[in-house]
Amino acid sequence: MDPQLILYHGKITTLDPSQPEVTAVAVADGQIVGAGSDDELLALATAATEKVDLGGRRVIPGLNDSHLHVIRAGLFYNLELRWDGVPSVSQALEQLRLQAVRTPPPQWVRVIGGWNEFQFAEGRMPTLDEINQAAPDTPVFVLHLYDSALLNAAALRALGFGPDTPNPPGGLIARDARGNPTGLLIAEPSALILYSTIANAPKLSPDDQLNSTRHYLRELNRFGVTSVSDAGGGGQNYPDDYAVIKRLADDGHLSVRIAYSLFAQQPGEELSDYQRWLGMTHPGDGTDWLRVNGAGENLVWSAADFENFLQPRPDLQPVMEDQLEAVVRSLAEAQWPWRIHATYDESIGRFLDIFERVHRDVPIDHLRWFIDHAETVSQRNLERIQQLGGGVAIQHRMAYQGEYYIRRYGTESAKRRPPLRRMIEMGLPVGAGTDGTRVASYHPWTCLWWMVTSKTVGGTVLHDDSDRLTRAEALRLYTQGSAWFSNEDDRKGTLAVGQYADLAVLSDDYFAVEEDDIRGLESLLTMVGGKMVYGAGEFASLAPEAPPVSPSWSPVATFGGYDNSRPAPPKHDHVPIMSADGRVWSTGCGCSM
Repeated sequence: MDPQLILYHGKITTLDPSQPEVTAVAVADGQIVGAGSDDELLALATAATEKVDLGGRRVIPGLNDSHLHVIRAGLFYNLELRWDGVPSVSQALEQLRLQAVRTPPPQWVRVIGGWNEFQFAEGRMPTLDEINQAAPDTPVFVLHLYDSALLNAAALRALGFGPDTPNPPGGLIARDARGNPTGLLIAEPSALILYSTIANAPKLSPDDQLNSTRHYLRELNRFGVTSVSDAGGGGQNYPDDYAVIKRLADDGHLSVRIAYSLFAQQPGEELSDYQRWLGMTHPGDGTDWLRVNGAGENLVWSAADFENFLQPRPDLQPVMEDQLEAVVRSLAEAQWPWRIHATYDESIGRFLDIFERVHRDVPIDHLRWFIDHAETVSQRNLERIQQLGGGVAIQHRMAYQGEYYIRRYGTESAKRRPPLRRMIEMGLPVGAGTDGTRVASYHPWTCLWWMVTSKTVGGTVLHDDSDRLTRAEALRLYTQGSAWFSNEDDRKGTLAVGQYADLAVLSDDYFAVEEDDIRGLESLLTMVGGKMVYGAGEFASLAPEAPPVSPSWSPVATFGGYDNSRPAPPKHDHVPIMSADGRVWSTGCGCSM
């Protein structure tokens, strides 16, 4: 096949064992049709072939996030002030002040996760007084992981919170000595209080949601992401809340491939949800750009083992077994793969008991089901997962909660959490991702850096040297490894002949930069299916420009997304302060409880 495009004069990591590094690749009809030396590939060019000189830059297969809430994030991205990567409290508060002035009523300023206090030079949270001073009149909601949130006085007024307001289900409203809400919401025992509160804030119009999703996908392209397995989300009902992403796919405006899972919404109605969806669609339905993947990550609400290391491990209710088995059995009989959120080994063991029972009646070892997260999974349960043909999708949540984990469980326990080295040695399917955009940042290079260095964003080293991954191992998990989870490892994840032409040309050499500089990498040219979807620097003219951000007052228009200006972690010699009952949530937060 005559190549339509040849990229040459590069350092191209193919992840193809037969030729792991080449200098040129040829592309036709969205696929790699040749890989080799400059001379070999350029000799195939015709008069119609486009040629791009890579200038010696490092090229990698497109990154594939195995667990990202991309569809939900896209609907809200233009509404959110992102503190991801911001290096100081002072800068974060200045951004908040400026955005509060620009935000028109009745809209709120929303800081929805992806950061923690350990990334800040000051090593502390902003206080409620500081937030109120920065935004005295515009409602502000600041989410801290999935453990708590800060609301300014204007947000409390907008919500009607007062001394007589009862604690909502799943959480606590912190109060002063007179019983007045202080503005601190505590997720105890679950994050429901956080979901339900932010749901009261205004949303974008449908047209702005389309624009917002395009900008979020472009933000992912900025870091070399070309594929995502979407893990659903609370309030993300099928098919209504998929209308925006489907319209973008129909109009040819997607710049990231998305394989999505369906997330049960109402407690007690999960089985009816899935029985209805099983009759509406099927895994694989869609296109190479947008397709159904399966069920999860929430299969039944009673199986959600909340991952807040500031709180004790939750004990799942006895009703969980019957509810989960009914759903899993229905999925297995319909030949649907599933994914399930599981932080703790105790939960995983109970889930595997159910999966083994179902497997005896309806084999599941070919379905590519998998566990999401698995921070504390044991060797025994890894063996059980392997025996049932499952996999594990891991994320860099410990990079954001490692200090909290150490404070509760100790330094020794934090080692090998999750046990990446052991999973690889066993040959388990493992895919890498972020769990963005709330409990951790969507930034893929923080995940790659965490796998290589085992550092938190605050600089705490979690693992011994022997348990850290090489750069090649980490990259493989974020590309070829993740493709297994959407049943696409036969066509994506490497730059080999016959695979999708999904790739990223990096701003610096991933294999040569200092370890802490991995977090500073970006893509200068991102390609999906042979289509240039993002360009910067010397390649800016090769990709289309982004549409103007709407609404015009959006934080994205002023501040963009992830702040990649100072990726090196600060050095702090402390761990979070925690009271005997485990309820003090953060060092220096300035909040009474």
